[in-house]
Amino acid sequence: MKSLVKLAALAALVFFISPLLGRSVKNNVGESLPKLEVKYIGDAPALAGKPMIVEFWATWCGPCQESIAHLNEIYKQYNAKGLEIVGVTKEDAATVTAFTKEVPINYPVALDPNSTLSALFGITGIPHALLVDKTGKIVWEGHPQELQPADIEALLK
Repeated sequence: MKSLVKLAALAALVFFISPLLGRSVKNNVGESLPKLEVKYIGDAPALAGKPMIVEFWATWCGPCQESIAHLNEIYKQYNAKGLEIVGVTKEDAATVTAFTKEVPINYPVALDPNSTLSALFGITGIPHALLVDKTGKIVWEGHPQELQPADIEALLK
């Protein structure tokens, strides 16, 4: 009987928390993206006037790891057309560098050790992506796996 109670409690927890995974507590669509005050691993990309995806992630996050392949593919397909992707994590450079030796990330990775950006956007779960137009306005947000090619193509027109 105790196992059944524990299972019911776990199911209730998942039911109430799962909508928060990869989400934000506020709607950022229509907001302007501030200048990204982050430290890049490698060279900083030229972002001014470019459409971009800003994705919040962590090395320990299973869904984030699954999203990396998807974002690598988007980067491969759309970077030459002007789209930039920046993966933002609060982890340290050594952790991220070791991780990327095992799981290659083809787009720029930035460190935000104090979670300043995720706090600004009210992000409560990762992975979480913001699609930003060339004027700096956020036009879409959500789980990066939900990002559709049509969303990106519309942004690049």
